[in-house]
Amino acid sequence: MAKNPKHVTGQLVDQVVDLKRTLGQFGRLIEISLSLNSTLEQDRILPSIIETASEVLDCEAVSILLYDEASGELRFAASTDLDPEELEKISVPLDNSIAGTIFLHNTPQLINNVKRDQRHFDEVGKKVDFESRSLIGVPMRIRENVIGVIEGINKHDGTFVMEDLDILSVIASQAAVAINNARMMSSLQQAYDDLAKLDKVKSDFIAIASHELRTPLTHILGYAQMLQDEATADGTAGAAQRVLKSATKLQTLVEDMTNMNMLETRTQELDLKPVAVQQMVVDIYKEMLTVFETKQIKVHFDLAKLPVMINADENKLGRAFYNAFNNAVNFTPEGGKVIVNVSHDAAHAHVSIKDSGPGIPAEELETIFDRFYQVESHMTRSFGGMGLGLPIARAMVELHGGRMWAESGGPGTGATILFTLPLAG
Repeated sequence: MAKNPKHVTGQLVDQVVDLKRTLGQFGRLIEISLSLNSTLEQDRILPSIIETASEVLDCEAVSILLYDEASGELRFAASTDLDPEELEKISVPLDNSIAGTIFLHNTPQLINNVKRDQRHFDEVGKKVDFESRSLIGVPMRIRENVIGVIEGINKHDGTFVMEDLDILSVIASQAAVAINNARMMSSLQQAYDDLAKLDKVKSDFIAIASHELRTPLTHILGYAQMLQDEATADGTAGAAQRVLKSATKLQTLVEDMTNMNMLETRTQELDLKPVAVQQMVVDIYKEMLTVFETKQIKVHFDLAKLPVMINADENKLGRAFYNAFNNAVNFTPEGGKVIVNVSHDAAHAHVSIKDSGPGIPAEELETIFDRFYQVESHMTRSFGGMGLGLPIARAMVELHGGRMWAESGGPGTGATILFTLPLAG
């Protein structure tokens, strides 16, 4: 029996209409995915989800309810065409509610006559003046963990069907991932803010402590120097010298703490002037001459004959050279040798300070510039200091647009601290 051409045409038209509708739904689902991937702010994510879901499902309202661990109930996080302020005041119990059933049993629900369902929680409708006739809802899951429920309410044309439930399930999966990402980002931001506050407390403490220590240290150093100058041969000189040495060491630590704090808070300002690198290096060595002589360390200089000029803040860059020399003194054994080299190329000055100490393992050539880092265990180490000298030195060099690093052939070969600094233009 031949088919009626009009009937066949009608079927084709219906299929085309269904195909267009399906393609439109897929397009909207892709739009949701793109929208959710464009932000990590929950307040912007939720309105986008419910508006798009309402269009795709062709229903009067879509609501998202998230589980509140504090109350053990579901609370409205977002909803279309309903008063958000009123919804925030409403909690939905897990028992005796459709949303609660979806959440507790991790199963979708499709109900086209809500009034006949005993689980319907009508308190919401009463408070926001909204009548629910039909409803579909699916759980929002992160892996096996249900975090909430998304519901579509009152189909505009006809009743909800299984296809609507499938579409809402896709939206729920996308929404759950987006909400979870937003929560993790919020937690990460909170942790970052807490760390920033803690870092400020630490910086304030160091600033106050170093400031308060300076005055008594100045007095101690002054009196110790006076005692040493006036001491006789009855043993007082030795005691005065020990006091002076200890106070000087403490003063160095306080200065290191202050410099590191200023670098971290970016409060360092440079007073740049043309200066010869050779002269700076030799001046710093002369400041430390007594220390080198005490350990009978021989220092050999290999300096460029013509002045190697750079623009530098002598006090701050001098601190970098001082700390590098101090590192060489600390790790060079008595009777050892330190070699100081100053050279240059077309654009940079080069400085190296090589000691004859125990050397640095290859894996620690970079970590020695970490704050408070010590090659030896703090329980067994034989060298003093807080581990701030080289980090401060590197920071000072970098402030001058230079670079600082370490080289070593390994244990027993000594170590070399190297600097490059831009030449004065």
